[in-house]
Amino acid sequence: MNLSGTITALVTPFARDGSVDYGALRALVEEQTAAGVDGICSVGTSGESPTLTHEEHHRVIEKTIEFAAGKCTIVAGTGANSTAEALSLTRAAIACGGADACLQVTPYYNKPNPEGLYRHFMSVADLGLPVILYNVPGRTGREIPLSVVKRLAAHPNVVAIKEAAGSVDRVSAVRDAAPGLTVLSGDDSLALPMIAVGAAGVISVASNVIPREMGDMVRKALAGDFVGARALHEKYYRLFRDLFIDVNPVMVKEALAAMGKCERVFRLPLCETDDAKLAQLKGTMKDLGLVG
Repeated sequence: MNLSGTITALVTPFARDGSVDYGALRALVEEQTAAGVDGICSVGTSGESPTLTHEEHHRVIEKTIEFAAGKCTIVAGTGANSTAEALSLTRAAIACGGADACLQVTPYYNKPNPEGLYRHFMSVADLGLPVILYNVPGRTGREIPLSVVKRLAAHPNVVAIKEAAGSVDRVSAVRDAAPGLTVLSGDDSLALPMIAVGAAGVISVASNVIPREMGDMVRKALAGDFVGARALHEKYYRLFRDLFIDVNPVMVKEALAAMGKCERVFRLPLCETDDAKLAQLKGTMKDLGLVG
């Protein structure tokens, strides 16, 4: 299992009638593997997991595994704010075969205390599938405390943490508290500085759009070529920025729709961005040669 490099937080494409577009999903997965990404994260936040039915959730993961055909690591997004639901989704990912790890978001809205967080993640880890903790307090309202990360890291199935709190310092703090735990950046614009202080890669939104280029930047950084990595970071910084001027995954799906790779279809409560934000994104993409 390779939990380093560039792991794409893949979108879930929908057809015009709102159903999952499995033909577009196949094309996206095959483009990702052809570009040499190290992994694909299926049905995470970028995959609009809150609006998929459980049956769709299971099938999208299953088809992503099938379409990837063993060419990269597959991370199944099976987190939830109900431990019972997270266990059910994770059991389904295990049953379909082929998932290398699962991504477990901090339970949101109910905002459990540290002991509740520990018991939640431990319950999932006990199922046997390697677990990537997902620390994203901006969405969940709760940070995973370092004391809890340290306790969880003692479990053999807790193998990594996705850090999306916007803090480079947090990488060092996690590595100090739990030296054996792999840290992955959850922010494209912070991937380079996070790797500089010890992160092993990124779970990336931007690599939906620029998989090869994102992979090149991360590979250069991991190899110690920070001059080359910085040049790519600077070239694509405006794209990193513009993919988050509206709530994720709205802008990345807008970008893929502009490239003709998926329909401009979302499920409520997500919807299209406004004209000004779309014009800004398309202007950046045009400057980068991603659209005509």
